[in-house]
Amino acid sequence: MAAAKEMMGWSLIQRSSFDSTTTGFQFQQNHNRFLVNPVLLPSKQKRVHMRRVAKVPVVAAVSENLIKAVPDQTDESAKFKVRAVVTVRNKNKEDFKETLMKHLDAFTDKIGRNVVLELISTEEDDKTKAPKKSRGAVLKDWSKKATVKAERVHYTAEFTVDLNFGLPGAITVTNKHQQEFFLESITVEGFACGPLHFPCNSWVQSNRDHPGKRIFFSNQPYLPKETPKGLKSLREKELRDIRGNGKGVRKLSDRIYDFDVYNDLGNPDRGVDFARPTLGGKEIPYPRRCRTGRLPTETDLQAESRVEKPMPTYVPRDEQFEESKQNAFSAGRLRAVLHNLLPQLKASISAYNRNINSFADIDDLYKEGLLLKLGLQDEAMKNLPLPKMVTKIQESSEGLLKYETPKVVSKDKFAWLRDDEFARQALAGVNPVNIERITVFPPVSKLDPEMYGPQESALKEEHIASQLNGMTVQQALEENKLFMVDYHDLYLPFLDRINALDGRKSYATRSIFFLTPNGTLKPIAIELSLPHTAPCSRSKRVVTPPVDATSNWIWQLAKAHVCSNDAGVHQLVNHWLRTHACMEPFILAAHRQLSAMHPIFKLLDPHMRYTLEINGLARQSLINADGVIESCFTPGRYCMEMSAAAYRSWRFDKEGLPADLIRRGIAVPDPTQPHGLKLLIEDYPYASDGLLIWNAIENWVRTYVNHYYSNSSLIHNDRELQCWYHESIHVGHADVSDEDWWPTLNTPDDLVSILTTIIWLASAQHAALNFGQYPYGGYVPNRPPLMRRLIPEENDPEYANFVADPQKYFLSALPSLVQATKFMAVVDTLSTHSPDEEYLGERQQPSTWSGDSEIVEAFFGFAAEIRQVEMEIEKRNGDHRLKNRCGAGVLPYELLAPSSDPGVTCRGVPNSVSI
Repeated sequence: MAAAKEMMGWSLIQRSSFDSTTTGFQFQQNHNRFLVNPVLLPSKQKRVHMRRVAKVPVVAAVSENLIKAVPDQTDESAKFKVRAVVTVRNKNKEDFKETLMKHLDAFTDKIGRNVVLELISTEEDDKTKAPKKSRGAVLKDWSKKATVKAERVHYTAEFTVDLNFGLPGAITVTNKHQQEFFLESITVEGFACGPLHFPCNSWVQSNRDHPGKRIFFSNQPYLPKETPKGLKSLREKELRDIRGNGKGVRKLSDRIYDFDVYNDLGNPDRGVDFARPTLGGKEIPYPRRCRTGRLPTETDLQAESRVEKPMPTYVPRDEQFEESKQNAFSAGRLRAVLHNLLPQLKASISAYNRNINSFADIDDLYKEGLLLKLGLQDEAMKNLPLPKMVTKIQESSEGLLKYETPKVVSKDKFAWLRDDEFARQALAGVNPVNIERITVFPPVSKLDPEMYGPQESALKEEHIASQLNGMTVQQALEENKLFMVDYHDLYLPFLDRINALDGRKSYATRSIFFLTPNGTLKPIAIELSLPHTAPCSRSKRVVTPPVDATSNWIWQLAKAHVCSNDAGVHQLVNHWLRTHACMEPFILAAHRQLSAMHPIFKLLDPHMRYTLEINGLARQSLINADGVIESCFTPGRYCMEMSAAAYRSWRFDKEGLPADLIRRGIAVPDPTQPHGLKLLIEDYPYASDGLLIWNAIENWVRTYVNHYYSNSSLIHNDRELQCWYHESIHVGHADVSDEDWWPTLNTPDDLVSILTTIIWLASAQHAALNFGQYPYGGYVPNRPPLMRRLIPEENDPEYANFVADPQKYFLSALPSLVQATKFMAVVDTLSTHSPDEEYLGERQQPSTWSGDSEIVEAFFGFAAEIRQVEMEIEKRNGDHRLKNRCGAGVLPYELLAPSSDPGVTCRGVPNSVSI
């Protein structure tokens, strides 16, 4: 365990030596920081100590300035003092209003408008049957410490309690100040068991805005039926408060969690072009999102009015970004604004909004920077109507507007042109989750032939026979050598509408790959389909690897269209839908149905961080009408309808990694293998690394679940747990709630499977799909997010221009320079780790997040296993036998390497969907 803790960077927390006669905790004060030294006990004793701590008669060692004497235990009227150490986190930067309010609160604190704490016992009063309570205690020295600039400020409050008070299981906090404050934690010392910890991590609102007392429970987990009598009513009240009543407009300071449909993406009041259909309901099934309660638009009463940036949109107060995360996100957003603003200003005063004329135009974005490329230096810059902040930043930091060279071209500038790299990215790129094994050739569409034409593919055996290393097609199928990335059925229903948009052209693509003897894939055919209403010669077309100069450029254009399809499916389906949108209902239901003291809430808590906030920001400026996604991706205004179409085939039971690999035919069950699976593509970096992380998560979750649920009856009788799962399905995923594929929740194994899938999706799956967006997509020719031209055929008027200057035609099919820079700026922001990121195997307050010492030790074990996974991934990236992750100019696969520095690193697995 020492190794695990050292790896996790918890050097401040030192375990004391084992002493079988000692119980409780040592508590010491050091430079205003309280360090907790839990003493190890044999496992049976630990469980008794942590869960029946009130019966331990030994007095803990406490701080020197605290009363240590224990009164005569026979005197029921005797009292003794205990102390609470309250940690409040300051803002690093305050605006004028906040500073003014802070000084006002410091003044009024002296005259009684202060912060009051009250201890709530785990025991009931025998006479009143109400929880035992202490008298209120005021936080000391708030006014004196108002000017302290430290990130964390420690306050104290002293209580005098009866000897028969029992142990506090909750603390209420009343904020009589004018301003909210961030309460990080409370530690109570002076009881016989040792220090008691209350992790808070919450904004406490002013009593003026939110009358009533805030409730914070200790770190001791309780299943609902184990809840001490003194805490039962508080447990129920806190959940009622969080659920709200489903009415009214939410204030930014609220902490109400509720569900709603996606009826806020359009803005019909701006005009019909900005209206968008409601996602969620019988007509267009979709997951539910967090309710804001905003009033309807004037034009459409079924559409919710919008709040446009920079005004904030509602998410519960504790879900909003913390300051360092907000600063990192705002810096990225400013960078995106600058990258957007300047090209658009230039486009408005000149003919700058043009095609990319040469690959040098793209290279210059990394070498010279955007301002130099636009020719906006010196006096011209000052004449543009830019905000003062923008010009100031330009003067102070020339590099701000310069793009980093994306990793995909950092080692080999021309790698993206090669077929082997095109195929490698299907296994180890930013979207490695669509490759599937072909079991029937030619492939067959599942679309309705009456609406979308014949289901048969245009692919024939003669198209691929010469590419199979002497095998027949049947042999290749039997030996699991043929694979496919198939976007035909998702794109085809939308093509008529997409291709009618200005500057958007797309096919429905299928790409066929052959697994070579050295373990790499080789693309051997691309099928390009248009709606069957198109001219017969153009509705289906097969392009094969080139044999001359002309066919080489046609092949490059075909691959670009495949990559554009891939970019759309990656963003709209695999990334947004499957990790962001589909997780939101589970998070909302967890807050509404699971008490903060429920062990499953404590397990899920780090994996829910920031998700509601980033999803709210996405609705505001990414997936909304005329937002970034519509502007940058081929489907345009139909992006979210395409995402909703994919939701019809979404299945939670297939979202876990092993089930997904088996569904795609990439793996087969094999109990002799370490993970119970045999990969049919052995060098599949996403899958092989992912199984290491999946296994570590599953081991941790199984240990955790089995600790609290020794049999199925405990699962069945856990009211909060069953309500959470039921609401996640029947409210959060109401449109597919009747499907028979939903896993049941009857046994501990059921719960392990469900929780492992949720944690996998929130952490590793999201990381694999998100943090490579700029490293792979920042070089637009590698993954063009949209295409503007189809591939000309010989009888087309454009064919002569194509033959005369194929490079010019190729570049004109890519996004314009303005579109490219806008996309690059956005994916740069989305690929960035913030400084406060928490990675898999890390937690806030790692030793005190749970009061169950066995579970804390098990978490240290999980952290150690994650570190082992990281070392194994590093080892694999240096293995020259693994050609999909190691070789000349080949990028190592690090998207599932758990740790990362801040910034765009193309690695790191945060705990949650946080960007």
